[in-house]
Amino acid sequence: MLVRDAPTGRLGPDDPGGLEVFMLRRNLKSDFVGGAYVFPGGGVDDHDRHADLEAVCHGRSDAQASAQLGIESGGLAFWVAAIRESFEEAGVLLAASGDGEMIRFDDPEVADRFAAHRQAVDAGDRRLIEICAEEQLRLAVDTMHYFSHWITPEGPTRRYDTRFFVARAPDAQVPMHDDHEVIAHLWIRPAVALERHRAGEFEMIFPTVRTLMSFERFSSADELLTAAAAIGEVPAILPRIVADEGGGVRILLPGDVGYDDLVSAEIPAGVPLTALAARQSDQPFLASEGGSGAGAETA
Repeated sequence: MLVRDAPTGRLGPDDPGGLEVFMLRRNLKSDFVGGAYVFPGGGVDDHDRHADLEAVCHGRSDAQASAQLGIESGGLAFWVAAIRESFEEAGVLLAASGDGEMIRFDDPEVADRFAAHRQAVDAGDRRLIEICAEEQLRLAVDTMHYFSHWITPEGPTRRYDTRFFVARAPDAQVPMHDDHEVIAHLWIRPAVALERHRAGEFEMIFPTVRTLMSFERFSSADELLTAAAAIGEVPAILPRIVADEGGGVRILLPGDVGYDDLVSAEIPAGVPLTALAARQSDQPFLASEGGSGAGAETA
């Protein structure tokens, strides 16, 4: 999740500004949640793994990253993958020079060079860590904080085990979509995204909705990033699906009444994952809260 502070007055003369998050719309033909608005992201692949990632990463060791994720080793590759995916899908590169300054793309020559790098990384022709070595950059993993861990419910054949990270979008870089996996992009305030979602205008899946709900409480990027940096243990959240009497399905979260007693139901044929979304009455969620929900969700 890339965040920034919106300038005052954008939404009208009395608008005080506030936190915005960058979102992408998935290709309508995508097998997974086509047309939904998402954060940049994807899987950890072999190009993200390397015996000496610490040489191209600043401020976080593999041991530290692995301990935070609760795995034995290889944790730093998750941060590298998140940075790579943001570069591929949104054109944003969280990387800094030796003096700690984040890379800027306001020089046309630099912008053109990194546009070529982006295409090479996206095509799999080059590894991001190779480009960092060539450009004398280090990935700014210290600026990106582990925020939450979601596992898709049991039932669907295709499931995901996903770690969410949050970082401030760097200055002098203009995010954009790749026009391949994603077809549109925008900066949006969490409350506006949720309002549009409730109106049926802005499709999102359940973890995205809950993440935006947790963002609503913060008035600035600084507030959010300070809270994210202070998160200790990040529990895995595994929603469970239960059939209701009306023929639909409900989602329960850890901490909801009945969660520990139920056996997950199958999502009925024809019910998209975007239908399993939070309702307006839901309470916000933050990783440090331990995953407690505030009642069942109904599709």
